[in-house]
Amino acid sequence: MANSALGEDASPSSGAPAARSRHSVNVFQALALLLTFVLLATVGGVLAAGLVIPLAAGTSTIAQGTTQAFYDLPTDLEPGPLSQASYIYASDGTPLATFFEENREVVPLTSISPYLQNAVISTEDRRFFSHGGIDPKGMTRAAVNNLVKKNAGTQGASTLTQQYVKNVLIEKANTAGDAAGVAAAQEGSIDRKLREAKLAISLEKRMTKEEILAGYLNIAQFGLNVNGVEAAAQRYFGKTAADVSIVEAATIAGITQRPTAFDPTNDPAASERRRNVVLSNMYNEGYITKEEYEAARATPLADTLNVQPITRGCAGADGAAYFCDYVTKVILQDPVFGDTAEERANLLNRGGLEITTTIDLGMQAVADEELRLAVPVDDPNGIANAMVTVEPGTGKILAMAQNREFSTAQPAPAGSTFVNYNTDVTHGGSRGFQAGSTFKAFVLAQWLQEGHTLRETVNANRQKLLPSDFAATPRDCADLRGASWNPRNSDGAGQGMRTVLEATAKSINTAYASMSSKLSLCNIADMATKVGFRSADGAPVEKVMSMTLGVQNTTPLSMASAYATFASGGIYCEPIAILSVTNADGSDHQVPPADCKPVLDTATANGVNYALQQVLSPQGGAKASVLANHTAAGKTGTTNDNGNAWFIGYTPTLSTAYWMGNPNGKVSMQNITIAGKPHRYVYGSTIGAPTWKRYMDKVLEGTPNVGFPEVGEAQLGKAPAPPPTAPAAPADPGAGGDPNAPAPNPGNNGQGNGGPGNGEDRGNDD
Repeated sequence: MANSALGEDASPSSGAPAARSRHSVNVFQALALLLTFVLLATVGGVLAAGLVIPLAAGTSTIAQGTTQAFYDLPTDLEPGPLSQASYIYASDGTPLATFFEENREVVPLTSISPYLQNAVISTEDRRFFSHGGIDPKGMTRAAVNNLVKKNAGTQGASTLTQQYVKNVLIEKANTAGDAAGVAAAQEGSIDRKLREAKLAISLEKRMTKEEILAGYLNIAQFGLNVNGVEAAAQRYFGKTAADVSIVEAATIAGITQRPTAFDPTNDPAASERRRNVVLSNMYNEGYITKEEYEAARATPLADTLNVQPITRGCAGADGAAYFCDYVTKVILQDPVFGDTAEERANLLNRGGLEITTTIDLGMQAVADEELRLAVPVDDPNGIANAMVTVEPGTGKILAMAQNREFSTAQPAPAGSTFVNYNTDVTHGGSRGFQAGSTFKAFVLAQWLQEGHTLRETVNANRQKLLPSDFAATPRDCADLRGASWNPRNSDGAGQGMRTVLEATAKSINTAYASMSSKLSLCNIADMATKVGFRSADGAPVEKVMSMTLGVQNTTPLSMASAYATFASGGIYCEPIAILSVTNADGSDHQVPPADCKPVLDTATANGVNYALQQVLSPQGGAKASVLANHTAAGKTGTTNDNGNAWFIGYTPTLSTAYWMGNPNGKVSMQNITIAGKPHRYVYGSTIGAPTWKRYMDKVLEGTPNVGFPEVGEAQLGKAPAPPPTAPAAPADPGAGGDPNAPAPNPGNNGQGNGGPGNGEDRGNDD
């Protein structure tokens, strides 16, 4: 890709006249200046016919005055880099989306077919290689025509250099957001034409003909949202500007006179007539033979077109549209892409970037399919679902999907939205969702970090916890103003003394409440933060008694990234969506780093992994979701009244978070039918875990089963003494019983007076 408006290697192409060197204004240019006054005054209707004689004679004082005015006009014009489209690609190079203010790709003259160069020259400025910026013969002809044949229409006499000057002035004003400057560059005034003429003369002193021609071919408009010949060739014929044929070159060259009227997708008949005029010009100027002319003219326009759609923005990314939108949010907000929001937006929409992302389109397609099978787009209850996969140890976002169509329309059509449920407020607009029991993994990590073990027993009986029970928490770092907290489980399984390993496998709320009371809530918050938990609004972790049950809103991306820390043995990586960015000049642009670093002892991570593997064991809450050929760990989560349901699972190579619920307000997923199947209660193990399993089995197929390192004895601890015989507990829906069986107490099991928001309420039923 070229790095300026002029292109690179701007040397003469075969089939084009020989290049002319830079030169000074000559007598013909001086004569042309006077003729310019005649032409412009006539067109403008402000010069009396008697002025023609004094001007021609060169004796009029008016002529002297206008000449002085001409000398007072500016002479400096420095063409800058042109606005170019930016392209976003998947990790394998597949195009995802295009962003532009002007749909353009700058190419050097050597990458533009000689047929196309000659078609433009023969039609727009056949004496281009012989004049010095303005064309005396052309001006004379136009002046005579406009004076004598007043009712036959006005003829112009702008050279390619003058047209290039006009386009450069418009481009500069557009880039600067100067609407007045754009209007001034387009106004039909004598001053504007004089300025163009003088700037054209000055420009030809500093630039070669080939540089000017390359600049013009890259800057001119060739149809609706088509700027430059490369974009035109791609738009109308699906090929590069270097590869267009005679008839295709003539079609493109004919458009620029009236870009809307002669756009072949807008008026094919008018475009074909104009094409034939260009072909005639090419033949008359000797650029093509008679046989080539006749064959091209006889070819129907429709037989040559291969029109490619122009898609602007993430709507063209299809199933990866929400991921694409996330990428744009990163670019528009990260300082590595500019100091101000305006600079970053200009870089994306005008900078000609080539952005290679982390997305794996194979995984993305599977995620899309599985999400829509689990929860149809047109679910009558408005239930949505979302899933995101992060690669442990790198932070790469490999898939990001939801059961909605991407649309920025307001109001959004049914089944569509612009809100990305996988991300936070600043990266997609989602307010997030309560984490439920998925937050327990962070409590477990802190438990092990402080020297506790998995076989240690804790009280799983229902109990009223007071602020005084949280003696390990400094009062100046947490909100312990609530009178009490009375967490519960939804069945009788959570009773007596239970090991932490069992409490994790069955997600026993009361046991985890006991665990958190023995730890500093501030330390739990710090642990959650350093392994990757982020609130949806960017606020710090809420330090309240009920925090262990996931009372704070977060996002699937945050949770997948945090669990990836465990999967990688304690290495946290900021989630990244961009692998590389190439500037328009071919240089590399800085991208946001994953900044991977160890944040957790490997032994602690191994302990967490071992405990979360039990969730997918025969004794765990998601035993039906054991992967076919890979070792995995995970955690379910369900919030009050089954408003949100989660499953976050991972292997050493992939960490995937699944969420479902109604994003527009709290809707209970109780006594509900989803995808044609009735459910009394929807838990994290009901739909989320099986969907996660189907997805992971497919995307991991054919890859080796890596497995997790062994847990250390220091983390596992001594086996507890056998408990006394007790009556059998009721079936655990989340642990393999009927997931639609009614819970004895489906009330607000996570909420007490321990803090704001609703706690996770399903305990071992999630």
